[in-house]
Amino acid sequence: MISAGGNLFAQQAGAKVQKDTLFFDDFAETSLDRQKWNVQGTDFWVNNEQQIYIDSSATVFTVKGAKAGGVEDALVLKAHYSPNYINYKGNNFDFISGRINTRDKVMFTYGTAAARMKLPKGAGYWPAFWALGGGNWPETGEIDIMEYVGETDWIGVALHGPGYSGETPLVNKYFFPEGEDVTGWHVYAVDWTPEGFDFKVDGRLIYRVTKPMVEHYGKWAFDNPKYLILNLALGGAYPYKTNGVEEPYNGLPSSTVELIKSGKAEVLIDWVLITK
Repeated sequence: MISAGGNLFAQQAGAKVQKDTLFFDDFAETSLDRQKWNVQGTDFWVNNEQQIYIDSSATVFTVKGAKAGGVEDALVLKAHYSPNYINYKGNNFDFISGRINTRDKVMFTYGTAAARMKLPKGAGYWPAFWALGGGNWPETGEIDIMEYVGETDWIGVALHGPGYSGETPLVNKYFFPEGEDVTGWHVYAVDWTPEGFDFKVDGRLIYRVTKPMVEHYGKWAFDNPKYLILNLALGGAYPYKTNGVEEPYNGLPSSTVELIKSGKAEVLIDWVLITK
């Protein structure tokens, strides 16, 4: 195992607990550790996403060996085509997927949050690694450490808060070097301090936001505890804004529906780490 210090590079296979570790999970158990994570159920829907989340071993599970994508153990968030699975808030959902969070189990204020992830190829997939405050949105802030909407050469990072939510000005895209893309293993991280944020991919600084930059748009919403979220959404607002697809589903083209049907809609997570 290797130390999860200042540089966390894509080729590294793991991370280890350090004296300044607040939280660590390498998903080595036979199922998700419910002492660390909550699993989202069907009573939730945002952003015109085309899936409904369910608490099931079909959508949130651990794997070992060959199924782990080249690492020893991994968590899988997987989406499935499930026609007419549920009607919620007047909408019929044909897809199910997984979303987990650490709310009220692991909350942190300042530090570094990192995850090593492998993402699927397909327009309209919308996996994310992010953090929310424990109160109302956007007043208690949102930190988007990694968002991917189906263009394999880039991921996005962003901050949301009062006065800078939704189409936030505090956003940046990171384009991978030639020969790399989201389908490989990468470490997505943010260093969060009282003065601002450094967003990193594989130890490379990709975007810096200072407190004065935030306060140019609104109140600083990042002096309160946050919890981590990992999810695999399908279609919806951000993918649609990127790909313009309206049919067969908002932001989700038929080619990706076929990928989902063939079992290729899954996010792998090697580990998640929070340090002071």
